[in-house]
Amino acid sequence: MKRGSAVVLRIALAALSCAALAACGGAPNAATPALTSTSPPAAQPPRPDPAAVAANELGVIPILMYHQLSANPAGDYDQTPDEFRAELERLYRENYRPITVAQYISGDIDIPAGTHPVVLTFDDSTRSQLSFADNGSPTPDCAIGILQTLSAQHPDFAARATMYVNNEPFGNDPRALPWLAAHGYEIGDHTADHSNLGRLDAANVQREFVENLRAITAAAPGYKVRTMALPLGIFPTDHALASAGAWDGTPYQFEAVMLVGANPAPAPYGQVDPAAVPRIRSGRGEVPFDSAYWLDHLAADPAQRFTSDGDPTRISFPRNLAADLNARWSGRSNPY
Repeated sequence: MKRGSAVVLRIALAALSCAALAACGGAPNAATPALTSTSPPAAQPPRPDPAAVAANELGVIPILMYHQLSANPAGDYDQTPDEFRAELERLYRENYRPITVAQYISGDIDIPAGTHPVVLTFDDSTRSQLSFADNGSPTPDCAIGILQTLSAQHPDFAARATMYVNNEPFGNDPRALPWLAAHGYEIGDHTADHSNLGRLDAANVQREFVENLRAITAAAPGYKVRTMALPLGIFPTDHALASAGAWDGTPYQFEAVMLVGANPAPAPYGQVDPAAVPRIRSGRGEVPFDSAYWLDHLAADPAQRFTSDGDPTRISFPRNLAADLNARWSGRSNPY
């Protein structure tokens, strides 16, 4: 081959190579080694000092139980919208931050250092808890509307709660369960008909749970129900059926079973019984051992309550409480 022909051939091959690279998304100079940054990685902010915020992630957590909101409350478990709004404002002032029951029982607590988790739960799925305006937003005086408004005013107070629903929830409004699922609320099982489980045989206990489970997942496809609340606070004769069972080919298994009003719940990293988690009732005015009583009690003795260290990868607590840590959480233990 003549010298001139060889030069032409090399030019043609180079052109073909560039075209092939371009067709594959490459650059004509892709063979040039890429430059790598020699800058050091960005410094991570220091983790909060647990002692500086008096962290105690083995302390108790208030799980509050609500029912209806009404201008004229009829029962001890009901309250006015103004009472509910005032309680949320108190929780915010006292550095409580909402989490769901599913987050609580799984130990998935990620809130700022120095703050305290609180769980807001609602039983019976009434329209006073969730109803919608013409624009598809919660009405301002339903419980969720009040919570959403407070959260908009204080973005560090998440609009987060656990709703224990029966079949045909919230006036059988088809918008309700999809809206809750889309906005980060937890939906829990409260049985199909709010039955007294202690009066049912084993088959009908399991039917109540499964029919409710099916109704929830039909309304909000793909949603996973993780926890339940006992209607009237009454267990079935076989307590184990409150946690797991099956009916008509559909199994169920709940990570937590919620009781009716009692006292603050143990930390999820301590000695909690998932099959019987206590809740605190919140209702009309003052009732014995209600939310106001327990919030006052914890404010007077803050060392008792769960205080976050701000780092969800570790569990910080005063060293003298080490015996309270459940062994399964020992890998994240951070006593000080």
